[in-house]
Amino acid sequence: MKIRFAEISDARQLLEIYSQYIETAITFEYVLPTASEFEKRIENIIETYPYLVLEEDGKIIGYAYAHKYMERAAYQWNAELSIYLDKSHLSKGLGKKMICILIEILKAQGVRTVYSLITSPNIKSEKLHLSLGFKTVGMYHKAGFKNGGWYDVAIFEKKIGKNYNNPTPVISIKKIDFDIIEKIIDENLSDK
Repeated sequence: MKIRFAEISDARQLLEIYSQYIETAITFEYVLPTASEFEKRIENIIETYPYLVLEEDGKIIGYAYAHKYMERAAYQWNAELSIYLDKSHLSKGLGKKMICILIEILKAQGVRTVYSLITSPNIKSEKLHLSLGFKTVGMYHKAGFKNGGWYDVAIFEKKIGKNYNNPTPVISIKKIDFDIIEKIIDENLSDK
């Protein structure tokens, strides 16, 4: 197993994984984005936030990233997490490792709180987040219509920052020392 930062050229492989969810309510998109649309999404995210891919034998089997949670400047110390694994690699603890790595990197960036918005029900994802110390803080009721039905979206929250007084701006992922990132990845990939 290897975890590394996503590159724009990974878009096609990431789309192969994402395509496994496009017919489900796990994503609220109706149509699979094109490769160029997905490349642009990656490009926008990696300007500020970590975007990780998980490889096994040189093939991407999962990806996870953080992105802006709400638009206004006062929300800048929050981030939303997203994760997608190839369906043949579910329930192996890989998602947990990737989320733990994301959280540690976000801490180094100065993020104070992380959120995950999970279509409900999604028992596996809900259990994963609860096991990592996330709390359910709310529900968007009948927030999305897909596949002929309305779906609720659960809001999961986890405080990860320590200093809430006079916070400094969040640091771009591009300005974090790569040695710090490598250490975070290595520590979380090793079996403790």
